[in-house]
Amino acid sequence: MRTLYDDVVQTDYGQFEIEWSANGPVFDGDADNVFADQANGILGVANRPVGVYLTFGRRSGGSHLRIDLHDEQPGEPAEEWEDVVEASIDVPDGSTVQWVTWAAETSGPLDLPPGIYRVRFSSQGRDAGHANEFADGIVDRYLLELWPAPPTPDEVIRVGSENARYWHEEWGSRR
Repeated sequence: MRTLYDDVVQTDYGQFEIEWSANGPVFDGDADNVFADQANGILGVANRPVGVYLTFGRRSGGSHLRIDLHDEQPGEPAEEWEDVVEASIDVPDGSTVQWVTWAAETSGPLDLPPGIYRVRFSSQGRDAGHANEFADGIVDRYLLELWPAPPTPDEVIRVGSENARYWHEEWGSRR
């Protein structure tokens, strides 16, 4: 396992993207472009030529995010992660991958090699993040795990927060 990112990310509108195309942003204001044919509403992978879209519980402020690249599927998600979803992505050859927040306010490189990956997005404290969106300090945490795997449909593994439940109903359920 190799950690690609481990820091507090300053988001706005709870938006975080991983892009591999200069044709971004991943989210253009139309949820159908990001969540088409998906069950979950917090990890959008439908805009495959451009990248991945993540929805955080906290609208603005700092949230802790760690991104780990595994050689193989990690074990079951720990119980501390209230919300867990998985989806598949295909990072094309020749791509330069970067992470980006809303309106490209902040960004940075992400050393993710080209390939087909399964992505697991786990969160803790989404409801606290939503309720305390302008609070000082960290109130929500996120873990993004990637590993090589053949593509399969997205899947909602665990729902423990009202915030994730809302987004699954609002933007997910498009299958």
